[in-house]
Amino acid sequence: MSGDNLQSKLPNVGTTIFTVMSKMAQDHGALNLSQGYPDFDCPERLKELVNQYLHDRKNQYPPMTGIPLLRQEIAKKVSAYYGFTADPETEVTVTSGATEALFDAIHATVTSGDEVIVFDPAYDSYVPAIALAGAKAIHIPLLLPDYAVDWSRVEDSISDKTRLIIINTPHNPCGSILQQEDLDSLATLIHDRPIYVLSDEVYEHMVYDGNMHHSVLCHEELAKKSFAVFSFGKTYHATGWKLAYCVAAEKLSAEFRKVHQFVTFTTSSFVQYAIADFLQECPEHAQELAQFYQAKRDLFCSLLADSKFRFTPSSGTYFQLVDYGEISNRSDVDFANYLTQKKGVAAIPLAPFYESPPATTIIRFCFCKDDSTLERAAEILCNI
Repeated sequence: MSGDNLQSKLPNVGTTIFTVMSKMAQDHGALNLSQGYPDFDCPERLKELVNQYLHDRKNQYPPMTGIPLLRQEIAKKVSAYYGFTADPETEVTVTSGATEALFDAIHATVTSGDEVIVFDPAYDSYVPAIALAGAKAIHIPLLLPDYAVDWSRVEDSISDKTRLIIINTPHNPCGSILQQEDLDSLATLIHDRPIYVLSDEVYEHMVYDGNMHHSVLCHEELAKKSFAVFSFGKTYHATGWKLAYCVAAEKLSAEFRKVHQFVTFTTSSFVQYAIADFLQECPEHAQELAQFYQAKRDLFCSLLADSKFRFTPSSGTYFQLVDYGEISNRSDVDFANYLTQKKGVAAIPLAPFYESPPATTIIRFCFCKDDSTLERAAEILCNI
């Protein structure tokens, strides 16, 4: 049957830039510093637990909201880190990756004709999910050079149709972080308004230089109106497992779960059991993650110090922005293609994350790689 008459719901959406650049890296044998996944493995003990439960008859449908033990451990974790008391039965939901959780939260909140504020450069799953809900994304560019939020512009952009504001801290692709005063500003703007917050916090444990992660769960007012999304895949170097969770107030979680049950219904059972045990046995993994990745950031930045790339060390995530303006005046897409195809190092351009890309010469490298990978990549980049 021909699909010629099929009307696309996402006519302006192509293949994600992460897939494009990873395939290009593979096709050209380039070092892949583009897509955000480690080239090292997850903790050995975690793999042992997964294997244990795989062979322990934990292979059937788990509860739709996640196995009870895992939700209980998540509640303990957010209490320890953020002082937030979540009811594991009604306010914690396990999802098949953070992208699913983001989709569920958007569709639980907005309907046709609503508006959702996003900050450009915005992670690329936000806007398609908004469009599929029949809503409209209102794009506000972050302020250069620090990729800060212009709260006065946010205030001017809020209308009677605004139903959701999406924040992302630590920020992908920029590596910037929000401060307490940012959360205070957001709370002031939505006070007494029917506006909710979707807080993408998947890099929560990757904040550097003595700074702390400011979760919406730490903010008494915002916590009541927010969906907070976190990722086990990012924390445990296991992005392919696609395991995440959302913490939200009971009424918000109830609407979130209505969507979740018809998107994936539930998530792989044996991995949930394994992570629940790992949370109990190895809390130090998350506690030491900032130090682990800051060492990689510092190594990568030190290796690039004598290059023609200019940069400020990332404040969070495992991404590093660099300015290639002293090397080329090509667009960031063209330069990233050139770097991958001709020089053998893959990067991510920022243009695909904008509604209206600025005329900048900035690309993103991923440093969640073995030190040897970073060293080989830096040697190439320093010779450009």
